[in-house]
Amino acid sequence: QVQLVESGGGLVQAGGSLRLSCAARGNIYRVNAMGWYRQAPGKQRELVATSTSGGATNYADSVKGRFTISRDNAKNTVYLQMNSLKPEDTALYYCNAVITSAWYTSTDYWGQGTQVTVSS
Repeated sequence: QVQLVESGGGLVQAGGSLRLSCAARGNIYRVNAMGWYRQAPGKQRELVATSTSGGATNYADSVKGRFTISRDNAKNTVYLQMNSLKPEDTALYYCNAVITSAWYTSTDYWGQGTQVTVSS
């Protein structure tokens, strides 16, 4: 069993910063791709940023230059540094990870979500 434990959401004024963290815990052989997605009220879940185990990254156009994804492979943890936040960044942010278990099966996992609210 694997859990993704998220932290770091909150309320911030426009122009401010937040840092999200997501730690993968449990029966883990290898953590492959990790990433962040978000879902605003009335909208579909969308990709924010992803990172491969080798460090290659991908960002949504709307966050390029403002958000940075990074990971600590030794801790099975992924981070999302969010700077210059805008009200339109307000959403529930979900951590995602593709994890290979000790039995060599790969599964897509999701965190419980952490709320980010940006006030104008």
